[in-house]
This record gives sequence, structure tokens and C-alpha cells, in this order.
Amino acid sequence: MDFDCKTARGDSSSVNRSCIVTEGTLVQAKPVAHNGKAKHWNSLSTLNNQKCSYGSISDPKKNVETSDGETASKCDSWCFTDLPAALVCEVLEHLDPKELGIVSCVSTLLHTLATDHQGWKKFYCERWGIPTPVTLNGPLVPGGTSDWKSWKTLFVEREFRSKSFMGRFSVDVLRDHSEDVRTVFLLASVNLIFTGGNDSVIRMWDMEEGLLIDKSRPLCCTIRAIAADTRLLVTAGTNAFIQCWRAVEGNSYPFQISGNGTDQSSEFRLWGHEGPVTCLALDSLRIFSGSWDMTVRVWDRSEMKCVQKFMHADWVWSVAPHGNTVASTAGRDAYVWDIRSGELENVISNAHFGNAYSLARTHLADVIFTGGEDGAIRLFNVSEVSDDEDIKPAATWVPHTGPVHSLAFEYPWLVSASSDGRVALIDLRKLLTPRKSSKQPFRVKNFDPSSIEPPQRMLHGFGCDLFSVAIGADRIVCGGEDGAVKVWNFSEALEIEKRAQALRSMRQENRMRRKKAQVEMNANGRRSDQCSIAMKRNQLKGDKSVTWHSKRAINDKVKS
Repeated sequence: MDFDCKTARGDSSSVNRSCIVTEGTLVQAKPVAHNGKAKHWNSLSTLNNQKCSYGSISDPKKNVETSDGETASKCDSWCFTDLPAALVCEVLEHLDPKELGIVSCVSTLLHTLATDHQGWKKFYCERWGIPTPVTLNGPLVPGGTSDWKSWKTLFVEREFRSKSFMGRFSVDVLRDHSEDVRTVFLLASVNLIFTGGNDSVIRMWDMEEGLLIDKSRPLCCTIRAIAADTRLLVTAGTNAFIQCWRAVEGNSYPFQISGNGTDQSSEFRLWGHEGPVTCLALDSLRIFSGSWDMTVRVWDRSEMKCVQKFMHADWVWSVAPHGNTVASTAGRDAYVWDIRSGELENVISNAHFGNAYSLARTHLADVIFTGGEDGAIRLFNVSEVSDDEDIKPAATWVPHTGPVHSLAFEYPWLVSASSDGRVALIDLRKLLTPRKSSKQPFRVKNFDPSSIEPPQRMLHGFGCDLFSVAIGADRIVCGGEDGAVKVWNFSEALEIEKRAQALRSMRQENRMRRKKAQVEMNANGRRSDQCSIAMKRNQLKGDKSVTWHSKRAINDKVKS
């Protein structure tokens, strides 16, 4: 992109010329067409030390002596890529992913800058959080991503994979539980699925193979909650304690929940609740647990002891941390607590008609999703609310005819499981829009509540009750009252889409070739007779047809 000085032709006044170039700085430019390749850019020191050939502002006589033709030729030589790399990167900071991808196609230089730009890391972390430090493919490289992939590559792959949930899928059924499955958890970074239920046994499954890897001894209680990362696995149920397993190094899988390993210290329990534990969550520093004793407790992961307790007015059903806040639902209300101060930030009164059973949060904006006994799913924006203002739902969906027991979110999909035996998928791309501020990168778009789109897809489970759902890595996992764990596998949708794109590209290329050939023939004054050309190229096929007819005639004579 070149720049042309705003200088009037034939006007030799020093006022007009002084606005062209100051000492090493470009001022007042407008884009013009430029024929030719972009120049390699100069460093900032070279640009600052370069003297203007048109003269300085303090010397108007030299400005008058400069011809307009020379001024135009000098101005035409400046282009956007001549700016320092740091300044170009600052400009690229204000682009969204689509615009940054378009800029990378302009030139080789901009492609290098846009591909290696740290904005891709910001885009990725805003949507899906920081990648898990350990994967099956190996540890993280110094650049911060696994498999030596750039942040742009990771973002494009994850964004493309998010579209697979509208494609074809296969269904795997994991059967080993003897009673209802009350909770499922998908740890996609290590391809593991954890399940638990009324039979009081935790089971660990291989996500890719669908095979049972390990299972715990009976914990003598109904398992109602599971949470895990690559370092810690926690479960809880009706016995009021939290069962924990630390990751064990040197094994094929990070956890040995059967207790048969050599390191017995990797398994321990946390006591403190006075009632059944209904929900669990983890972040890098803390464990969060909610119970029917009407409390949410915060546990320090380094010391493994309770450091905070938030009191509620009813049974706690769900909990979801985000940054320095934690959200919870108790009864029909939802709460947002500040972890650092221990104070209550926001209360959403009467979020549902009946109990608010489920809760989910995002990395994008300070919003929460709730699912309730009334079968509704509601979106609440808690980022810009005053103390005296009642929080109203920004969006409401009613895709279910029964209570919504579980919610899960992975950008851009919100997934719900209900007692009506169905799973709903809601695409939130249109509701969450980018914001230029770095503190709140996304905001909830203003829209007419009556224009809310229904769920983009409905999946059917087994039985009449689904209690838990999880989403990640091209999979949706749910468990219900029939004791089976159902896994929807959308990984084939990516391959199908790639083949379809390759086929479309091939057809487009063939059309362009035919169009080019037609233009060349018209330019030579000839007209193409497609039928005659096809007959000339397929004479052998015509001979085969003649031979076939003759053989048929001989066979008819023999029969007669």
C-alpha cells in the first residue's frame, strides 16, 4: 500500500510543501495504486536519519525550488512496509483474525509479520484458554505450543474443528456401569474420559479407542461430580469428602485410580463439607466444591486445605470459576463471588422457575449460562451491572421439555443435557462480538430477544434422563440413567469437509481451464464444437460399441 502526498499541482507555496515530510517522519498521506513489488523495509534508525530532499520547514526557499514532478516521484516511493516492524505490528494489533489473515496474503513481508504476530496467541487464549502444558504428543516447546506449531496454525485448526459439530458423526457407547451415570468429564488434552454414578466406582476410558483403562475401588457413595486436569483428578459424592488422585509420571496414562500402583501417596481425601458434594471445578491454583450444606469451598492446591467458604441460602447445585471470580447456583438464584476479597459481587435472583441445576462460563466475556428446572437456558451479562440494578437475561432458549441438568461450553458451542433425553447445541458466534478493549475483549451483542435463533442441532441420548454432558476435541459425551455413556464422534466430519473442499477446488480449476481455452479459441477466430471434439477423442469407444452390436447380432443368429 503506497502513500501519495496531498500536494496540489502547480502550488509552490511553502505551506503545502511543509506538510509533506518533516525530519524523518511521514505526514498526511493517502493510498494510491502502485505498480511493482513492495520495497524491503528500512530500519527505524535509517528512516530517522534520512534527510528530506524537499527541504525543511525552516527553509522555504529550497521548498520553492523543488519541482512538483520530483515531489510526486519521491512520495510515490514510500509504502506501508517501509515503516518499522514494531509500528507495523502495532497496526496489526487492531485487526481481528479474518482481517489479519487477509493482510498475510498481501505480500511476503506482511505474510511473515502476520503469521508470527502475537495476536494469534491472544485470539486463541480468549476463545479456548491457555493450552494444557502436557499432551500425548510431548511437552510444550519454548514458543508455547505443542508439536512446534505456530499460534496461527493452532488457531486455524481449532476454529476449523469447531465447525465439525454441524457435520456427520458416529456414535460410540461405553458400557460398564451397572447403575445410573451421574457425571462425565472429558480431558481432551490426554484423550481421557472419566465417568461416575450410583455404583460408586470411577472409570477411566480411552477417548480414541473407547476402551476401559482403569477403575477405582468402590467409594461407597453416589458419585455426583468429577473434575480433572493433567496434574490432579478430583471426585466427590454423597459421603461429603473429596477423593483426589495426583498424576503419576512415567506411566502411559497420568492417573492410576485403581490403587495398584507403587506410589500410594498419590491418592488422598479432603474433608470439610457437612453434606453431599454436588459440583467440582479446578483452576491452576485452587479446587472449588459446592455442597448441599449450602457452601462453596475454595481449596488451595499446594497445601490441600480449605482457604475460603462462601455461604448460600439454599443447596448449591453448580460452580464455575473464571479468573478471580467464581459463580455458583443455589436454589433458583445465581451468585458471583470475588475470590480475593471474599465478597459477593452479583446476585441473579430467580434465574429460573425452579432450581437452577447447571452453570457454565466462557473465556471470552464476563457472562454466565444457567440451566434450570423449567427447561430453559439463559445467558446473563454480569460485566456492566450496578449494585442496585436487577440482572435480566440477555438471551433465553427453551430447547428442552424437562430440567436441564448439565451445561458445557467450548467456543463457540454451548451444549446442554436434559431429562427429556436430548442434547442441544447452541452456536454463540453471533452473540459474542469482539471489543477493542484489552480488559474485556468480547462483549454481548445488543439484539432483539425475539430474534434469538433456536439451537442449531439436537442430539438424542439413551433413556429418558441425561444427567451430565461434556464437549471437546470433536467429541460430545453424555451419561444418563440407563448406565451407558454415549460419545458422539465428529472427527470424520473434518475429513469429509476436506475432501469436499478439494473437490470444489478441482472443479473450480477445471472451469477456469475451460474458460481460458475458450477465450484462446475465440481470439484465434475459431469456434469449438464440443461434440466433434469429443467424438474425435473417443473413437476407440465408438469402435467398441460397433463390436458390441456385431457380437449381439451373431448371438441372435445362433439362438435362432
